[in-house]
Amino acid sequence: MNAHQLSIGPDTQVTLHFAIELEDGSLVDSTFDKTPATFIVGDGNLLPGFEQALFGLTQGAEERLLIKPEHGFGQPNPDNVQRMRVDDFDSETDLSPGMMLSFADANGSELPGVIDRVEGDQVYVDFNHPLAGRDLFFKVSILAVNPAPEAIQ
Repeated sequence: MNAHQLSIGPDTQVTLHFAIELEDGSLVDSTFDKTPATFIVGDGNLLPGFEQALFGLTQGAEERLLIKPEHGFGQPNPDNVQRMRVDDFDSETDLSPGMMLSFADANGSELPGVIDRVEGDQVYVDFNHPLAGRDLFFKVSILAVNPAPEAIQ
């Protein structure tokens, strides 16, 4: 091993393949069959908990790391479950629990929501991240670790 081999930490640029899996092994996302991902530590492309799990790894490392909810997508927030009226939905819309629908937020951005339950003429929509509260496994294969290019001013 090269004594000067850079390990992942602040001011590094990392190229890696990754997969995110649930406890049962089902795949959420993966780059193993695509182009590897490249990011600069701290650029916001990876959640801080995923980034910190990589700290100290070097080129060639292959790991399967457990990411707890507090370091991943957080715990579900009950305030993120919104009550709406059945009348607010198009009559064609499937309001079955578990259905994911797209809503526009105040800025016109798309916001995914999942139908939690329907009670009478009330529809409860959960806007928590679908992975909130879940233990995730972050499988990584580190392809390269380099000094981060200087930020262009």
